[in-house]
Amino acid sequence: MTTLTERQQKWFASVKAGLERDTGKTLDEWVEIAQTCPETKPRARQAWLKIHHGLGQNRAMQVLNAAFPSNAPGWDEEEALRENLWADPASQAILDALEATLAAVLPDALRTQRKGFTAWSKSVQFAAVKPVKGGTAVLGLAVMPDGSPLLAPAGKETWSERLKSKVVLASAKDVTPEITNLLQQAAAGARAIAQMTPVTPFAPPDDIDLYLAVLSP
Repeated sequence: MTTLTERQQKWFASVKAGLERDTGKTLDEWVEIAQTCPETKPRARQAWLKIHHGLGQNRAMQVLNAAFPSNAPGWDEEEALRENLWADPASQAILDALEATLAAVLPDALRTQRKGFTAWSKSVQFAAVKPVKGGTAVLGLAVMPDGSPLLAPAGKETWSERLKSKVVLASAKDVTPEITNLLQQAAAGARAIAQMTPVTPFAPPDDIDLYLAVLSP
């Protein structure tokens, strides 16, 4: 079963097709060029492709990901990513509680696993959670911060910008009926928030964690 939403799949396909159409070179040809780069750091390689070959960030990252594959689990290796991220048993218990709740109330939600968080979508991302040192977790929701006294503004996170609020979960016991209700609100309201959120042209859909992994030093 795919771990990408339909919107994400379309975006990835469009980037791949557009690379050859707009540059006149296939991905394999760009890989050969990238492998001649004298730089060794991912960000420096991305800048080199921009300066010397005119590739924008998204396309440069696509080329670098193919040219210099990481030994770490890839974005499509869901179980390995999950195991690496949720190594703390206390944090994993929170994730398990959230998954059990979502399976009960939103059985058609699609789970996606990323390097830094676990997310759920129904055509667009409506919730994501990441572990925090000490055995806690932070849950991001597509609900405005004034939707509950539990919620705080999302701030700067790597998950979807549609997740406007977040709540700290100290243990699995914090996955209460109120959290269940907020998850349901988020699933119902994510599309409305998406219509309110400006989208940068050519920006990756729903999350940028996949691409930040490519550029990590």
